Amino acid sequence: MNQLAAVAEKVVQNVERVIIGKHAEIQLALVAMLSKGHILMEDVPGVGKTVLAKSLAQSLGCSFKRIQFTPDLLPSDVTGVSIYNQRSGEFEYRPGPVTAQVVLADEINRATPKTQSALLEAMEERQVTVDGTTYGLPDPFLVLATENPIEYEGTFPLPEAQLDRFLLKLSLGYPGKQDEISVLSNQQTTHPLEELGQVVEAAEFLEAQEAVKSVYVDPLITEYIVSVVGATRDHDDIYLGASPRGSLGVYRASQAFAAISHRDYVTPDDVKAVAVPVLSHRLIVNAAARMRQVSQEAVLSDILSRVPVPGARAVAR
Repeated sequence: MNQLAAVAEKVVQNVERVIIGKHAEIQLALVAMLSKGHILMEDVPGVGKTVLAKSLAQSLGCSFKRIQFTPDLLPSDVTGVSIYNQRSGEFEYRPGPVTAQVVLADEINRATPKTQSALLEAMEERQVTVDGTTYGLPDPFLVLATENPIEYEGTFPLPEAQLDRFLLKLSLGYPGKQDEISVLSNQQTTHPLEELGQVVEAAEFLEAQEAVKSVYVDPLITEYIVSVVGATRDHDDIYLGASPRGSLGVYRASQAFAAISHRDYVTPDDVKAVAVPVLSHRLIVNAAARMRQVSQEAVLSDILSRVPVPGARAVAR
């Protein structure tokens, strides 16, 4: 586990050379990669979403492709196409950008649902099917999708089935004053991303992904995870709670979070650390709660404060 944590520290420290003041968010992005999950980033333009994706790819020596989603984007522009080769007399597959190891799906909610769904098979099955032929995707494989929370005109909201495919929902937010000053200073002559090198071999990272699965999860912790997720289905402010895929997401992310924290076992604090980013985008708040401006994050905070932690003693009030 120490070797896994060392790999994580190398990547986090390298990415922090470019993304300043966002240690927790970078850690969670790495948790998603170690858990073989995907990331949805809902944030305003210009806070570093693209830079984060590129930094992770360069730190791991992974191939990187960016897909700019627009209303006229076709599914074949994502997955690739088969083209007839007159010389050989056969159709040849020309891979699309989704076949890279780190894929940035920029402003994913601007594409039509048909194009959005082209990502579903790639994200869940790690393969694409073109003209009846299935092609595997490389390892490691990460889709980092972004959407703008401000401009809703001309957008197509992601369906619940696709939202459920993302392991984490993150937001970088604006940097603090001193952090922003550091950003300006660091980019006075050149962008730090241009000098960012690889710090971990891809094979070493794949071993870390497998090692995460061996992190011990006590049956009481497993029951705690199921209780937290189950509480989202019975909460008065929630119309639709998290699915069993949400439970599995919390389970896997908790293992990865424990591993990068130099532990080979999961604690309730690990579950609490990942519960909100893993579950918030899977919940639908009912109309009455929306009128009161209740957010998914607020509901999850309430649930985490109410569900008993394993081993805790009840306090008389």
